[in-house]
Amino acid sequence: MAVFTFINSKRFTKSIIMHIPIIYNVRSLIQRPVSTLATVMGIAIVVAVLCGMLALATGFQKAISSTGSPDNVIVMRDGADAEISSGIPRDNVNIIASLPEIANNKDGRPMFSADIVVIINIHKIGESKYYNVTVRGVSKNAFDLRENMRIIAGRSFNPGAYEVIIGSKLVGKYENCYLDGTLEYGQRKWTVVGIFSAGETAFDSEIWGENEILMPVFWGPVFQSVTFRMNDSTLFYKIKDKLENDPRLQVAVYRESDFYSKRSQALTMVLKFLGYFVSSIMAIGAIFGAINTMNSAIASRHREIAVLLTLGFPPSAILFSFLFECILICVTGGIVGCLLALPLNFVTTSTTNWQTFTEVAFTFHLTPGIFCAGIIFAVIMGILGGFVPSWRSSRQSIAQALRQE
Repeated sequence: MAVFTFINSKRFTKSIIMHIPIIYNVRSLIQRPVSTLATVMGIAIVVAVLCGMLALATGFQKAISSTGSPDNVIVMRDGADAEISSGIPRDNVNIIASLPEIANNKDGRPMFSADIVVIINIHKIGESKYYNVTVRGVSKNAFDLRENMRIIAGRSFNPGAYEVIIGSKLVGKYENCYLDGTLEYGQRKWTVVGIFSAGETAFDSEIWGENEILMPVFWGPVFQSVTFRMNDSTLFYKIKDKLENDPRLQVAVYRESDFYSKRSQALTMVLKFLGYFVSSIMAIGAIFGAINTMNSAIASRHREIAVLLTLGFPPSAILFSFLFECILICVTGGIVGCLLALPLNFVTTSTTNWQTFTEVAFTFHLTPGIFCAGIIFAVIMGILGGFVPSWRSSRQSIAQALRQE
C-alpha cells in the first residue's frame, strides 16, 4: 500500500511539473485573432451588463442606507412601516422632546426634529407623466442632525414663510425645480429659495420646508416622525425601551441607520437577482461562443497534441493547458467588460422606492467587489465553455491525434 501510494504521488508530482508553457497558449490565441476577439467581446458584454446591474443595486442601497446616522433615533407610530403611514400627535412629540438623552448642539439647542412627510406629484421634464416626490417639513434644528447636509445655492427657508429648499437630484429633472422657481401644491405657491446637497443620500431627492407651515396645509396637528441625536449612542436600547413601553405614546423606535438600511434591502435584492438572472441568460450564448472557439482551436492542433503526448506530457497537462487557454480568453473579456462598465460610475438615474412609491435619484456605484464578481463570473464561463473541448482533446491517444490530422 505504501509503495502504491508512493507511485501515485510521483505520478501526480510529475503531472504537475510537466505543465505546458503558458506562452504556447498565448501564441495560439494570437494566431486566431478574429475568433478570439469575438469571444472576448461576447464575454465583455455579459460582464458589463452584470457590473451595470450590480452597480445599480449598490448605488440605490448606498443612497438609502447612508441616509441615516447610527447616532440618531427615529420614532414613528407603532405598526407603521414607513413615515408616510405614521402619525404622532403634538402632545406625544412634546413628551419625546423632553428626554434627557437628547444631545444639544454647540448653541445649546436640542438636536431634534419633528417631521411632516407628504407626497406630491411633479411633472418630469421631457416626459408626459408625473412622478411622486417627497416633501418633508422639518424643525429649525433639523440641519444639526444631518452632518452631510449643506446649502449649495441660495439660502435656507425662513420661518413662517412659504419657502422651500430642494435636493440637488431634483434640479433640472422636474418642472420648476430650480432656484427662484415656484412650486404649487396644497393650494399654495412655494418659492424655491435654496438648493441643498445631502451627500448622495435619499434626502437629495426631497423638498424641505418648515414643518409648522406645512402641517396645516396637509395633515393637521400630526407629525409623521420624530428624529433626534443621542448624547450617548450606547443608550439606544435604554431609550427604545423607555419610549416603546410608555403607554401614552404607542410608538416604534429605530436606530436611524438601521431603519433606512432595512428600507433598501428588498429592492436591492431584486436588482441583484435580476442582474445575475439576465447575465446568466446572456452567458449561455457567450459560453457556446467559447466552446466553438475552443473546438476550432483544437481541431487544427491534433498534430500538436500528438507531439505533446510523445514528449511525455500527461493528458492532465493537456486538459489544464487548453482549459487555461479558454479561461484566459474569458478573463480578458471580463477585464474589458469591467472597463466598459466603468463610465456608469458617473451616471445618475432614479427608481421608485417601493415603501413610499416616491422617486429616489442616485448614482451608479461601482466597487472593487463588483469588478471581482465580474471577473469570477468570466472565469466560470471560461470553465463551463472550455472544459468539454479540453477534456475531449486530452483523452486522445497519439494514434488518434495523428489520424484526425
